[in-house]
Amino acid sequence: MSSTPEEWSGFELAIVGMAGRFPGARDVAVFWRNLRAGVGSVTFPTDEELLARGEDPAKLRDPAYVRATAMLDDYDRFDAAFFGVTPREAELMDPQQRLFLEYAWTALEDAGYDPARCPGPVGVYGGASTNTYLLHNVIPAAAGGGLPALFGNQSDYLTTRVSYKLDLTGPSFDVQTSCSSSLVAVHLAGQALLAGECDLALAGGVAVCVPHGLGYVYQEEGIYSPDGHCRAFSKDARGTVGGNGVAVVALRRLQDALEDGDCIRAVIKGSAINNDGSDKVGYAAPSVNGQTRAISDALSMAEVHPESVGYVEAHGTGTSLGDPIEVAALTAAFRAQTERRGFCALGSVKTNVGHLDAAAGATGLIKATLALQHRELPPSLNCAEPDPEIDFPSTPFRVHTELVPWSADGPRRAGVSSFGIGGTNAHVVVEEAPQRSSSGSRPAQLLVL
Repeated sequence: MSSTPEEWSGFELAIVGMAGRFPGARDVAVFWRNLRAGVGSVTFPTDEELLARGEDPAKLRDPAYVRATAMLDDYDRFDAAFFGVTPREAELMDPQQRLFLEYAWTALEDAGYDPARCPGPVGVYGGASTNTYLLHNVIPAAAGGGLPALFGNQSDYLTTRVSYKLDLTGPSFDVQTSCSSSLVAVHLAGQALLAGECDLALAGGVAVCVPHGLGYVYQEEGIYSPDGHCRAFSKDARGTVGGNGVAVVALRRLQDALEDGDCIRAVIKGSAINNDGSDKVGYAAPSVNGQTRAISDALSMAEVHPESVGYVEAHGTGTSLGDPIEVAALTAAFRAQTERRGFCALGSVKTNVGHLDAAAGATGLIKATLALQHRELPPSLNCAEPDPEIDFPSTPFRVHTELVPWSADGPRRAGVSSFGIGGTNAHVVVEEAPQRSSSGSRPAQLLVL
């Protein structure tokens, strides 16, 4: 059951396309199969494999070294000729820019739109993680690449390269808010659509670390896990694991998508962003009040009651500080309108693929959208027993650890959170796609052979 036109505010957005590559999944379809099967895609390479990938032998002798990585297959492969990029230019280009360009194109293709025949201006919003390719590959090689090296390695050019190569004339906006970058990009793209600055928008993020497939040195009180597993909301939660990936969604105004017969994956009912300010113990720390305001504002924008939200795809880093604060913020936002307990499932995709940094929020949005599409709740991993520091029985939430059909009395709805170091918070409220009548006909029909 989905909302009816009479219940729409006029500010809804349609997710009409999705594309991504994640650890253990070359595309969105494989990603969903892994999620519903509870597959963890963090791997533990041998010393020989780590040395072959360029790891410092001295690090491997460090007792604090963690042999865990969430790799991206073929991150270094790029069809340069397809995009009119010379081999030299491709060699100088950060793999993050290559992947974002490829998956922006793929998201448009998934949406069924030819860049040359889109319904109007197309905007591009996205963020990338720290460019380690420049440090490890371009600079040491003394490439002397000049402007191509600059354009291919500075985050300023991530989205404008997509706009140039695909001839997209809407706003082109690089978003850098740390871990929340890609979900902030979704919010900003939605605002541009509602303001009429574009008629279709691509939004997402990318994270690729080079050298690729290495472990890390665990530091006490740091954000990384001592055993290579992210155990979000678990009593054993002690940190997260870095991941690699790219995630891009294509958005349109809902009414336009309905009128043009687009394939609608889900509907964004509302979103909000803000910053913590100084209301926290340190610059890198999270804030209950900041997160609460972002979640509350998104629910208000969406004009939905918290009790209608059956699932929250959490930021869920699995840190002893972050998880309790996140549940406290969610509870405060929901408690403004309900006293019910345990009705909303809670999960984190970071337990499957690691923390995808600038791509994390859009990855969570794709996961929530797939759950709405398939009407199933996939399991959050590595939580045999919830964190006793979080009083879950008194909250609206329960950690969801098994695959179950998603039953609901009304429209299925999910919340998606992403919080960045530095305090920029984002929350999005997503609803299942409206039911479509099959009686309509298009001027052109697809004949499948």
